Order: sequence, then structure tokens, then C-alpha cells
Amino acid sequence: MRFIVLSVLALLVLPAAPGSAQSGPSDRSIADRLPLFARNNCQQIRDPGNQLICGDAELAAAAEKLGAAIEARLARLPDRLPAIEENAIWIRQRNLGCGIVGQTAIRADDFDRVKACLLKVTEERAAIVRDPDFDCLAANTAAGALICADPSLALTETELNSQVLRLIGRLDPTAARFAFAEYGRWTRERDRKCNLVGKENVPLAELSSAEDCLADHLKRKTEEIAAAKGDPKKVFGRQVAARSPDTDAVDFCAARIHAANSCGNFLRINRVYAVDSQVTDQEAQVTGEIEMVVLAPFTMCSKVASTCTGTCWDPRTGRPQPGVGSKERSGEAFNVTRRLRVQRTFAFVKAADGWRCREDELAPVNSGTAGGGS
Repeated sequence: MRFIVLSVLALLVLPAAPGSAQSGPSDRSIADRLPLFARNNCQQIRDPGNQLICGDAELAAAAEKLGAAIEARLARLPDRLPAIEENAIWIRQRNLGCGIVGQTAIRADDFDRVKACLLKVTEERAAIVRDPDFDCLAANTAAGALICADPSLALTETELNSQVLRLIGRLDPTAARFAFAEYGRWTRERDRKCNLVGKENVPLAELSSAEDCLADHLKRKTEEIAAAKGDPKKVFGRQVAARSPDTDAVDFCAARIHAANSCGNFLRINRVYAVDSQVTDQEAQVTGEIEMVVLAPFTMCSKVASTCTGTCWDPRTGRPQPGVGSKERSGEAFNVTRRLRVQRTFAFVKAADGWRCREDELAPVNSGTAGGGS
């Protein structure tokens, strides 16, 4: 979990992709205005805004305070990956709001204006993130909006989060990683059961029928944790099979694969769909579509790509590129907030306790697409 915290803090000062760091006239002109540029090796940073933060003491101090606020926020949340994604989206908006476009060098005439803008928005962001109410306000799902609109539901969820974090805190790092992944899966199952998937832009008044479903979920999980009496092993890791060969089964399988390979350091499973299934008495083949969001950069053809997305990717087409030889591999990386979709057929076998997933990796995928950022 510490790696995830460090990853999101590192988004404030993103390093260059391998081989992309270059020292040119724009670097030198920036260096002349930034006293810490050479000492902090800021030329290794490709983002112009982050170069300013790296080389200016005032901006670096503001970024450090923001980093501490982000770390405190993540420590309040058992499902932390959406918050990491939200922070990455904010960094993009920060750059655009301050007139920074892509990796275009900041002109000398704009230096003071851009620095003042970065300082202002970074200090404002730190103050906002420190407020516990922001956890609710930043929710970008239909379920999150409904919960935050109801003080009773919001309070119940806050208390549940605290109880979950106390339980997970008693686990060793490996078990904790699986527990965090399991909690994220619970959230996705809840949204499917309450018919709230993909309804982020639907008016709350039209979603009121889901409030009872959300309340039942929170009540059931709260009672489950209370019954555990402080023993996390009575809550997490108990389920080893899916109830039915359906979307929840695909999600169960994908979540365990991601947890086993520490994929949460780089990707968040956003949505899961079952698109086809063939079921007999003892076996099932379920084809599912898994949508993931990039949380930290990784090379399009790398161990992370093959393990966590099931394939290498073609940077030109945004499509899977399986079986790529070492000489053909691209050094290009997926940027933060990029969305990936893969379709894969999962095999399940019927057991006494339900349907057990027979897969231990996402490869091979049937198809896939790499879309734009959030």
C-alpha cells in the first residue's frame, strides 16, 4: 500500500519516460530562472509545470504540503484507487488551467504568470484535500453522489470505512493488498446490484429508487464487520468461489489476478461486464469485458502490461499486440488516466462452494482497445 501512496505523490513530479529526457534550449532557459533546477536534476522531468515545481523552492514546499494532504486522504479510504485517479485528473486540469499544454515549453514571458498560477492552485488543492468532506464531494460515481446527498448514508459509509481500515491494518502486507482489492470489488458489485453502473450523469432524483439498495449494502457490510469482532480473516479472503458464472464471477477472477500481481500500483479496475457465457452442470466459459484506468505510467510492452492487461499493446493502433519479439517492442508508455478495455474468456469449474476460477493471469485476451484519458 505504501507503494501506491508514493506512486500518487510522484504524479506531482512525473519522471520522463526512458530515453525521452533531453536537455535543450527550453531546459536551459527554465534552468536560468530556477535555482534548484540543476541540484534536483529537473532536466529529467518532461512536464514543464512539474519542472517548475522541481526547481523552485516555493513551489516545491507547496507541493510537499499537498503531498502530505493526499497521503492523509488516502489513509482515510479503503478503496483508494478512485482517489488516485481523481488526483491524476486534477493534475491534468491544473496544467491546462495554468496555460501549460502537453510538453510545450513555457515561454520566458509567461514564466512568472505560470508560476503564480501553479502556486495558487496547489495551495488551494492542499486546503481542499485536507477537508474530510472532500472525500464525498470528489465522488464521481452515481452511488457516491447518492450517498453524499444523504447525510445518514454518508455517515454510515464513513464509519464503515473506518472499521474496514482498522481491520485491514491488522493484516500483513500481502493479505492487506488482497483485502483492498476485495473491498474495491465489493464496491463494483454493489453498483451493479443497485443498477447504478454508467449513470454518473443521471439526475439524482431519477436514482432515488437505488437508495434503499445502497442502505442495505452498507448495513450488511457493517453487520458483517461487527460480527468479525476485530478478526480481519473473518471478513477478507473467505470467499474463494463465485456464486454464479456471471459478471460478478469475472470480476472476482480479475480482482484476484490483479491483487496477486500488485497491479493496483499501476491500474484500477473500473468496470466489468459479462458479454457471453456457455454453462454446463460442472463447467462454464464466461467472456467478460474489463475496463481499467492507468494510475501510474508503464511501458506498453512490459511485464506490467502483459500481467495486468493480458497483452502487449501497439502504440499506433491502441490494439493488443501479442507475441511481440524483443526487437519489435516499443518503449512508449501509457500515460496516467488512459483507459484500457480488454475482452477475455474465463474458465470456471463447479465446486461445493460455488464456481471457482481456473485462470491465474489475464493473458491471453480476445481483443482490446486503448482509449483516451479521463
